[in-house]
Amino acid sequence: MRRRPDFDNPDLPLSELFAAWPEMVAVFLDRKMLCPGCPIAPFHTLTDACLEYDLDEDAFCAELERRAGPGFSPERRSAPRARADR
Repeated sequence: MRRRPDFDNPDLPLSELFAAWPEMVAVFLDRKMLCPGCPIAPFHTLTDACLEYDLDEDAFCAELERRAGPGFSPERRSAPRARADR
Protein backbone atom coordinates (compact mmCIF):
# COMPACT_ATOMS: atom_id res chain seq x y z
CA MET A 1 0.00 0.00 0.00
CA ARG A 2 1.37 3.38 -0.98
CA ARG A 3 1.64 5.99 1.75
CA ARG A 4 -0.08 9.32 1.21
CA PRO A 5 2.17 12.35 0.83
CA ASP A 6 2.49 14.95 3.56
CA PHE A 7 -0.17 17.60 2.93
CA ASP A 8 1.80 20.09 5.01
CA ASN A 9 4.94 19.72 2.90
CA PRO A 10 5.25 23.12 1.21
CA ASP A 11 7.05 21.45 -1.72
CA LEU A 12 4.26 18.92 -2.40
CA PRO A 13 3.53 19.05 -6.14
CA LEU A 14 -0.10 19.63 -7.07
CA SER A 15 -0.12 16.48 -9.19
CA GLU A 16 0.69 14.41 -6.09
CA LEU A 17 -1.94 16.28 -4.07
CA PHE A 18 -4.61 15.48 -6.70
CA ALA A 19 -3.52 11.83 -6.90
CA ALA A 20 -3.64 11.38 -3.12
CA TRP A 21 -6.83 13.39 -2.52
CA PRO A 22 -8.91 13.54 -5.73
CA GLU A 23 -11.78 15.09 -3.76
CA MET A 24 -9.70 18.27 -3.45
CA VAL A 25 -9.91 18.86 -7.22
CA ALA A 26 -13.42 20.26 -6.73
CA VAL A 27 -12.07 23.06 -4.52
CA PHE A 28 -9.79 24.19 -7.36
CA LEU A 29 -12.52 23.90 -9.97
CA ASP A 30 -15.01 25.82 -7.79
CA ARG A 31 -12.57 28.74 -7.93
CA LYS A 32 -12.07 28.40 -11.71
CA MET A 33 -8.46 27.35 -11.13
CA LEU A 34 -6.95 25.42 -14.03
CA CYS A 35 -4.47 23.47 -11.88
CA PRO A 36 -6.16 20.06 -12.17
CA GLY A 37 -5.01 18.68 -15.49
CA CYS A 38 -2.44 21.42 -16.05
CA PRO A 39 0.87 20.16 -17.49
CA ILE A 40 2.70 22.30 -14.89
CA ALA A 41 0.96 20.59 -11.92
CA PRO A 42 3.91 18.24 -11.32
CA PHE A 43 6.09 21.31 -10.78
CA HIS A 44 3.73 23.69 -8.94
CA THR A 45 2.80 23.61 -5.27
CA LEU A 46 -0.12 25.03 -3.30
CA THR A 47 2.03 28.08 -2.64
CA ASP A 48 2.60 28.56 -6.36
CA ALA A 49 -1.11 28.16 -7.14
CA CYS A 50 -2.12 30.62 -4.44
CA LEU A 51 0.39 33.16 -5.70
CA GLU A 52 -0.81 32.68 -9.29
CA TYR A 53 -4.47 33.11 -8.36
CA ASP A 54 -3.92 35.73 -5.63
CA LEU A 55 -5.43 33.59 -2.86
CA ASP A 56 -4.77 33.59 0.86
CA GLU A 57 -2.84 30.34 1.20
CA ASP A 58 -3.86 29.54 4.76
CA ALA A 59 -7.55 30.09 4.00
CA PHE A 60 -7.31 28.03 0.81
CA CYS A 61 -5.54 25.17 2.62
CA ALA A 62 -8.16 25.27 5.36
CA GLU A 63 -10.87 24.90 2.71
CA LEU A 64 -9.00 21.96 1.17
CA GLU A 65 -8.80 20.32 4.59
CA ARG A 66 -12.53 20.86 5.21
CA ARG A 67 -13.47 19.41 1.83
CA ALA A 68 -11.15 16.40 2.17
CA GLY A 69 -13.69 14.76 4.44
CA PRO A 70 -13.48 12.28 7.27
CA GLY A 71 -10.16 10.65 7.93
CA PHE A 72 -8.09 13.56 6.67
CA SER A 73 -5.82 14.73 9.44
CA PRO A 74 -2.62 16.48 8.44
CA GLU A 75 -0.22 17.53 11.14
CA ARG A 76 -1.30 20.88 12.51
CA ARG A 77 0.73 23.80 11.30
CA SER A 78 2.01 26.14 13.95
CA ALA A 79 2.90 28.81 11.40
CA PRO A 80 1.59 29.79 7.98
CA ARG A 81 2.77 27.67 5.08
CA ALA A 82 5.93 29.06 3.58
CA ARG A 83 8.70 27.70 1.45
CA ALA A 84 12.18 28.30 2.74
CA ASP A 85 13.25 29.91 -0.53
CA ARG A 86 10.49 32.54 -0.57
